[in-house]
Amino acid sequence: MLTYVNGPKHGVEYAPPMNPAAPALVASHVPAPPAPARAAGEALPWPRADWLGTHRGSLTVTDDFAILDDPVEQDSFTRSLAPEGEAESVLVVQGMYCAACADTVESVLQGQPGVQRAQVHAATRRLTLRWDPSRTRLSSLARALGDNGYRLLPMQHALSVSERLRETRQALWRLFVAGFCMMQVMMYAWPAYVTAPGEIPPDITQLLRWASWVISLPVVFFASGPFFASAWRDLRHGRVGMDTPVSIGILVTFLASSAATFDPTGPWGAEVWFDSLTMFVFFLLGGRYLEHKARDRTAGALDGLMNRLPEVCDRLKPEGGYESVSLRRLRVGDTVRVQAGQAFPADGELLDGLAMVDEALLTGESHPVSIQAGQGVVAGSFNLGGPVRVRIDRIGADTRFAQIVQLMERASTEKPRLAVLADRVAAPFLVLVLLAAAAAGFYWWQIDHTQALAVAVAVLIVTCPCALSLATPAAMLASAGALARRGVLVRRLQAFEALAGIDAVVFDKTGTLTHDQLALHKVTLREGASLSEAWALAGALAEGSLHPVSRMLAREARTQQPDLAPLAGHTERAGQGMQALRPDGSWVRLGSAAHCGLAPSVAADDRPAVHLSDANGWIASFVLQESLRDDAAAAVAALHALGVCTWLLSGDREAAARQVAQVVGVEHVIAGASPEQKLAEIAALQARGLKVAMVGDGLNDGPVLARADTSFALGQATPLAQSQSDFIVQSGHVMDVVNTLAQARATLRTVRQNLAWAAAYNVVSVPLALAGYMPPWLAGLGMAASSLLVIGNALRLARH
Repeated sequence: MLTYVNGPKHGVEYAPPMNPAAPALVASHVPAPPAPARAAGEALPWPRADWLGTHRGSLTVTDDFAILDDPVEQDSFTRSLAPEGEAESVLVVQGMYCAACADTVESVLQGQPGVQRAQVHAATRRLTLRWDPSRTRLSSLARALGDNGYRLLPMQHALSVSERLRETRQALWRLFVAGFCMMQVMMYAWPAYVTAPGEIPPDITQLLRWASWVISLPVVFFASGPFFASAWRDLRHGRVGMDTPVSIGILVTFLASSAATFDPTGPWGAEVWFDSLTMFVFFLLGGRYLEHKARDRTAGALDGLMNRLPEVCDRLKPEGGYESVSLRRLRVGDTVRVQAGQAFPADGELLDGLAMVDEALLTGESHPVSIQAGQGVVAGSFNLGGPVRVRIDRIGADTRFAQIVQLMERASTEKPRLAVLADRVAAPFLVLVLLAAAAAGFYWWQIDHTQALAVAVAVLIVTCPCALSLATPAAMLASAGALARRGVLVRRLQAFEALAGIDAVVFDKTGTLTHDQLALHKVTLREGASLSEAWALAGALAEGSLHPVSRMLAREARTQQPDLAPLAGHTERAGQGMQALRPDGSWVRLGSAAHCGLAPSVAADDRPAVHLSDANGWIASFVLQESLRDDAAAAVAALHALGVCTWLLSGDREAAARQVAQVVGVEHVIAGASPEQKLAEIAALQARGLKVAMVGDGLNDGPVLARADTSFALGQATPLAQSQSDFIVQSGHVMDVVNTLAQARATLRTVRQNLAWAAAYNVVSVPLALAGYMPPWLAGLGMAASSLLVIGNALRLARH
């Protein structure tokens, strides 16, 4: 038996069966890697020795990448893109330290055959890879990256506890070595600072220098390993990365100090900088470690939400009893046992009496909900009570949780416009840094060659543009994580910038300002029409639509008339209604009065109504009553307080639209608008110079949501994979639109603060370093502090 490496139960062994029918993404003419020998039904584990044994900072990674080609494992991080025949995988790249590393990874992968697009987010280390399975394999691409010192891991494995502990342990070990050696070197250097020249005998001075040189060796060849490895990778690809100036500074300082130690009368003089060397390496490693922990917290909210499913679950065996299996081995119809405090592994039906469930991520509902036997539970929600049994109905990509994860993955791998601009500025800036350091060293060599080296190294260290590259993604990821915890999903990080600048919010009415579950007030029939026949026709038509009114009528029809009419050829006209054909070929329609060819006065009163008609004319009208959302008026008032104008854009009758607008306080009303007219109205507002945010239910207003500068979809019924909105408010609370707007404005303020700080830091520090007022150790401290300040400022958004 093989131990599942990343399972939550340490030392537990299990052998979930392979699925021989699982579709492989690798084309038939590409030879698949040989399968390792294993027992029947045994799971293919992520190899412990090779995969987890390679340390960061090495120049080559020699993991067993064949596991990436296993189709069952691929299902968890790869989706097929039909009809292009391509695949898109979301993976984590280990061994990255800065934005230049992201550029290196992208350039390595873009040069591989079969790769259509590779995009890396430096702050989260996420890789979105679009590739052609008929031309390459993931193992080949991972091996190409491994040759350059980077490792590809599926997200759930990269974010596992054991992997995080391993990374933290290595970083702390390097930091400890640098700190311990720094203290020893400072102890040996201290007498030179407190005594007069000539007071210490020359032999003792030389002995102290030799001791400092020996103790500096672990700092240079072990603690500084990540800097050298990253710089070498960049130089191999003909680019200057952020670790290149740092590595040059470390190497030049050590070599010059070593030359002065071996030959005090030589051209480099008798000055040594072992104390400055060890000190700025310690400060750099300390800053990088704290930055890594802060970045984990920044993206940690997204990581925690995306990886809340358990690695394994208890499945009922045919002969009775339970077995521990991987989630990827579950099938529809399986019965699983979910323990208290565990997340439900898939969508299914509760078999036991009662369960208290936390659905905050999936619905935005902050309070636990009670689920009765026979009701559905959703993957990713937590069981807060005792152990319960669930029969699996939907697994994998079919669950709403999988759609949420897909949206989060896309958001966490996206590069906002400001981040792309910062990365473009950083690349030529690094070249200027090297030239400035060389020029400063040459200038000071003419004045005082003992000072020239210190000035050049200080310039190399202090000007690293890490803070500039982290300024934008750190802030936007922190905000995306904070919103996700409140049930607001962000599809595009770039939308924060657009939302912060909006000055007009346009609301849809039904399902947005009003509840999407309308209530039936009464049914009016034409003379001689049958109520049961009207419900049979209306129910058959309504089941073909996702509109909130259609869903309500379909539910009501099933209770009034279980046997629905046999209709076919359903077609929907967005915003108007449904049409279908009877068995005799005659049409029947359900929807607005105009869609059914009726006069608006057919309704009995001024309430909204859905009409039913056929070729012979009007059959029935279903008069509805709608209730406003509890927080609609407060949300509109809050928008006005923020200086935002409001519109109500509805396809409903003007009287009904104005009544809702008057109650909630919306300033402008546009009623009776078709989908084409809605698009035209949004375009007209934008032509007036307004930045428009559209708020709808995400079901029948996709084109309008896409046309606006930014958009929101309210409600749990939104098909996440098809939504055109930038933000999805799962709770359905209109006030969450206001909160998201406030969060976006705070995010842009933070981004501007971070960019201003990064620019000011370089404007102040570079002249000081060039003038010789900043020693190398202080430059290292300043560089680390600048990155930490940017990350710390972004972390405030998580509490906003």
